[in-house]
Amino acid sequence: LPKDQWLAAAQAATLLLPDENREVLQTLLYFLSDIASAEENQMTAGNLAVCLAPSIFHLNACKKDNPSPRIRSKRSLVGRPGPRDLSENMAATQGLSHMISDCKKLFQVPQDMVLQLCGSYSAAELSPPGPALAELRRTQAAGVSMSLYMEESIQELLRDAAERFKGWMSMPGPQHTELACRKAPDGHPLRVWKVSTEVAAPPAVVLHRVLRERALWDEDLLRAQVLEALMPGVELYHYVTDSMAPHPCRDFVVLRMWRSDLPRGGCLLVSQSLDPEQPVPESGVRAMMLTSQYLMEPCGLGRSRLTHICRADLRGRSPDWYNKVFGHLCAMEVAKIRDSFPTLQAAGPETK
Repeated sequence: LPKDQWLAAAQAATLLLPDENREVLQTLLYFLSDIASAEENQMTAGNLAVCLAPSIFHLNACKKDNPSPRIRSKRSLVGRPGPRDLSENMAATQGLSHMISDCKKLFQVPQDMVLQLCGSYSAAELSPPGPALAELRRTQAAGVSMSLYMEESIQELLRDAAERFKGWMSMPGPQHTELACRKAPDGHPLRVWKVSTEVAAPPAVVLHRVLRERALWDEDLLRAQVLEALMPGVELYHYVTDSMAPHPCRDFVVLRMWRSDLPRGGCLLVSQSLDPEQPVPESGVRAMMLTSQYLMEPCGLGRSRLTHICRADLRGRSPDWYNKVFGHLCAMEVAKIRDSFPTLQAAGPETK
């Protein structure tokens, strides 16, 4: 390829990588770029590429796994790599050097591709599911109950619970959790995930832990605050979660509502993103919580059955990642909530 097309080709190639591989590659290239930028290291991007290209691109591994008899005999006779090997090594070295030098541009979507995709999505598909903050203000000033915005989500959760969550596809969950998913009823491409587990605490205590003590179970939490209490049981909530550098943190602004007056002492919490009409911090991205529902049901002996239903757009991830990874992350989150409560065990042997 001509040199002026290297960046566009590399950008297209990175977009085709699985999300996990692309994020690891970005972390590695940013790290190597920092090394090359520090004068005391005396290592340019080219020097780093010479040292690391064979291992990063697995050049030697590929040749060991499937060596050609002709190439093997030629190497043994000559004692040095052939023209094809030299050409491959040179291309790999130049490619890695270019990727290190242009790593800040490499993981950006080309502008022409952005323009092509702009017409593929409607404004409704890209906007938060909840109302804009200005609309909330007008509704509140008119004396309309804020709970109307979340009532549909609450009734959907209670209806699913009454029907024992029929229509969900179960699968093995990590950390002793029950994991299931289903397609979204609104036709959205992202699946809805459901996680359930038992917690050694009554429903009201579990609700308080999820509602007010996020720092005890979310190790990625950077900051959280209640922006405004709109009415009893309804509030505007803002929180930011961290990611490993150099990946951006994720900023959430949600409208959430909770109830603790369900039959038999059960509780619930529902939330969804809204348009806060404020800029996103430069170091992060505005993620969208499309659906978040927590149901705490008593199951005897001071314990609860916690069910979490979630569908979120964290930005920068492919549908394949949400199908394969996101549900397990939801399950790990529920397991952390469960494990934040001490499990009471008998201190000695059982007696009659």
